Amino acid sequence: MDYKVHIDAGKEDCYFQYVQPGATFYASYQVLKGGDGMCGFAVRHPNGQIVHPYEWRQSAEYADQTSSGGYYAVCIDNQFSRFAGKLVNLYLSVIRYDMWEKYAKEVEELDMNIKNFTHSIQFVEHNINEILQYQYHSRARESRDYNLLQDNNAYVLRWSFVQILAIAATGTLQVYFVRKLFEVKDNSSKTRI
Repeated sequence: MDYKVHIDAGKEDCYFQYVQPGATFYASYQVLKGGDGMCGFAVRHPNGQIVHPYEWRQSAEYADQTSSGGYYAVCIDNQFSRFAGKLVNLYLSVIRYDMWEKYAKEVEELDMNIKNFTHSIQFVEHNINEILQYQYHSRARESRDYNLLQDNNAYVLRWSFVQILAIAATGTLQVYFVRKLFEVKDNSSKTRI
């Protein structure tokens, strides 16, 4: 298991991992960022004894090849840093080699099935890649069509506006000339007889 944990300034965090009897326990940490880039690391055996004492370092690791079983405590200490929190990568691993050997024998027996399985997976991967390519091309066509639609819409709106202005100008001009045609001139300057 791989964790990225944040340890606040002046704090200590402990993590517990169950290990079966006869299994191999491995723990390591590395400070990724924060403060001086160092913190303390300790491992406590299930019987309560500290098997890896605190050391103020950037990274450390611990391995127990033949565990008696129980809950191990892995503690990360940031108590010396009073102002800066730390981002720490914590890796815990429990391996049962007896189960691993049994698994390896099963894999050897099923070697033929694994080859068939690998072929099937490659076939599925090939089909998925083709589908992704088709989706990419479909999205590209959709984008191109949408842009064409937007351009056509702008073109129609622009020319519709020009035609509305032309019709309004023509109507105004016609009303002006029709009024001018029927305009009565007042001749008050005529002489009376």
